[in-house]
Amino acid sequence: MRKASLLILLCWIGANAADPSLFDRLEWRLVGPFRGGRVISVGGVAGDPATAYFGSVGGGVWKTEDAGTTWSPIFDQQHIASIGAIAVAPSNPNVVYVGTGEADMRSQIGFGDGMYRSADAGKTWKNVGLRDSRQIAKVLVDPRNADLVFVAALGHAYGPNAERGVFRSTDGGSTWQKVLDRGPEVGAVDLAFDPENSKVIYATVWNGRRSQWSQYAPLEGPGSGLWKSTDGGDHWAQVTGAGLPKEWRRSGVATGAGRRVYLLIDPDGLYRSDDAGANWTKVSSNQGIVSRGWYFSGITVNPKNPDDVWIPNVAVYRSTDGGRNFTINRGAPGGDDYHIIWMDEKDPRHMVLGSDQGTNISLNGGKTWSSWYNQPTAQFYHVITDNQFPYWIYGSQQDSGTAAVPSRTNHGEIDARDWISFGGEESGYVAIDPKDHNIIYVGNTNGALNRFDKRTGEAQNITPWPLRGAREDISQQKYRYPWTSPLIFSTVEPNTLYWGSQFVMKTVDGGLHWKEVSPDLTGALKTPRSSDETIQRGYGVVYSIAPSTLRAGVIWAGSDTGLIHVSRDGETWTNVTPKGLGPWSKVSQIDASHFDAGVAYASVDRHRMEDYKPYIYRTRDYGKTWDLIANGLEEPAYVNCIREDPVRRGLLYACTELGVAV
Repeated sequence: MRKASLLILLCWIGANAADPSLFDRLEWRLVGPFRGGRVISVGGVAGDPATAYFGSVGGGVWKTEDAGTTWSPIFDQQHIASIGAIAVAPSNPNVVYVGTGEADMRSQIGFGDGMYRSADAGKTWKNVGLRDSRQIAKVLVDPRNADLVFVAALGHAYGPNAERGVFRSTDGGSTWQKVLDRGPEVGAVDLAFDPENSKVIYATVWNGRRSQWSQYAPLEGPGSGLWKSTDGGDHWAQVTGAGLPKEWRRSGVATGAGRRVYLLIDPDGLYRSDDAGANWTKVSSNQGIVSRGWYFSGITVNPKNPDDVWIPNVAVYRSTDGGRNFTINRGAPGGDDYHIIWMDEKDPRHMVLGSDQGTNISLNGGKTWSSWYNQPTAQFYHVITDNQFPYWIYGSQQDSGTAAVPSRTNHGEIDARDWISFGGEESGYVAIDPKDHNIIYVGNTNGALNRFDKRTGEAQNITPWPLRGAREDISQQKYRYPWTSPLIFSTVEPNTLYWGSQFVMKTVDGGLHWKEVSPDLTGALKTPRSSDETIQRGYGVVYSIAPSTLRAGVIWAGSDTGLIHVSRDGETWTNVTPKGLGPWSKVSQIDASHFDAGVAYASVDRHRMEDYKPYIYRTRDYGKTWDLIANGLEEPAYVNCIREDPVRRGLLYACTELGVAV
């Protein structure tokens, strides 16, 4: 998969430095899958149906010049891959602005480093500031001045910061002025010009952030609302009353001809004003258009017909009567979860759609769409190989299910026909039965777990306990699971499969029976000392499990609360957490050494605590002491995993948020 995030940081972790030229010939090989991943930012060129752009939440910026028949990556030389917003200047289509850092507030959210500008239609890029905004939701370029640009910056996902709100640049991004500031907790999420007067600007703001623990929806606070400027952003006034609710959460805004304004408010519904926001009418309470309003808030209005309203959600909804009634656009491609629609002001039949299944283009008003099987931007949380020759690669793609492919074929290339699916799971680990590569175990969100037989296509639910709803408080569940739970076979006891909740659990009969082989390893207490102590109240999970590759019974476990435990007999456990490792330091991966049973490596991710430094620890004495071995890695490249080469002692691989290090 080609990703801008794969900036290779080559460093040698060991006693001797290696000659960098040894790595010059190493290249990444694209094996697929050749299908799109989640997209929340798209843009087009008015009057040019062949040209469009999209920003992947993990794959950079892509461009088509043939109406979506083919797409090319144009952002790979940048070290940031998460894209939140794209805008093409209406007065000069060579000028393209990109706001980095997705703003849909998922639990696995990629960060950005501000705004980028291209003056040559995406051939070259320059970072033009707002580097600490982290998540950018919308970019708006004045229709007559390509240097006048507005940015809705949501800000840090896990804590307060100053660089959030609405920003304006009058010189193409060389300098920025914050023109709407609602404080360090409230960011901007949407912007819209009055189509007849670009001095009139509407902005929605939102107080939303992610929690440190595993939770489906974000935390929300006071301060959300709609604001309006009538002098190009110099002054702003909050729009309240006159038919609007007193309080709401996330919202989206769009404008149409004739002073029409639409406001989609979570969780109430769709409001409409026919007098530029002076008075409002609630025109729809359709729950389909406000479902998961913290995740969906986009509205698109036909620039030639203000009664024609499109709202993407789990389906693409359309109203032709000013928002009063909605139908589902049956021509929508892909699966579910649609995020954004761009519509050509010169020909509204020309549309660009961004969804969990990539980007599609329609030239006939949504009746038919281009393919999403031509943009390899899939998000994979984990990948694994089996022991066949040639070996196969397995993983679960966010939003589109599982995928597996051989590492080589007999027809000289790997293409779409070589990929297979082994279930609909989207987020979990995959474990291959070491004695039969046809038996695949695959986890999914919130504790779902299945056993799949590749020969017959049969899938069996082997979840240890009946699942509860994803929206239920995690502390109230019998077994607590994150979005992606650890699942791994023992290599010295090949019948033993481990699975993580707040306990380490194991099965020796293919998941028919499960046993808890550890106590709660997250720091939870039966009687919490305080209602504010989320760890003690049971919000943590076991996030990584590493059975020894050399000695039966030796198992390492790391929690997202910042604890590491080890068992040397498979039953009793010792807390061996490195000194100074604070609460909610997620132990993202532990790798047990292939050469010494007392050696293990742990990667620690603290970005949920607003600490983006890389942390990799090594122990040589079963956790009694640990050394920090992250030399050569730099902030903000926090570490998602660490792996030891199984053949060459001392050779380590680190997967950071910004690339791969050796």
